[in-house]
Amino acid sequence: MEYDNTNSGVLFKNDRKETERHPDYTGTWTDANGVEHWFSAWIKDSKSGTKFMSVSARPKNEQPVPQPRDYAADVKQDDVPF
Repeated sequence: MEYDNTNSGVLFKNDRKETERHPDYTGTWTDANGVEHWFSAWIKDSKSGTKFMSVSARPKNEQPVPQPRDYAADVKQDDVPF
């Protein structure tokens, strides 16, 4: 019998977290249509001090948004001919 993982997923503690912007937990989730998503969660504190998790999901097949390249950062001062 094959396991049905529809509308379910897993989260693991993010051992590679380096900044506050990185999620505390990461994993995957499969929606009702069988589409796999990357799943991220952050542990936060509400204004009243209650802890909660903020979550985000994006399809695994979604292409990342290209970031504009800073070509000026690639040029060394010695490369400028004047």
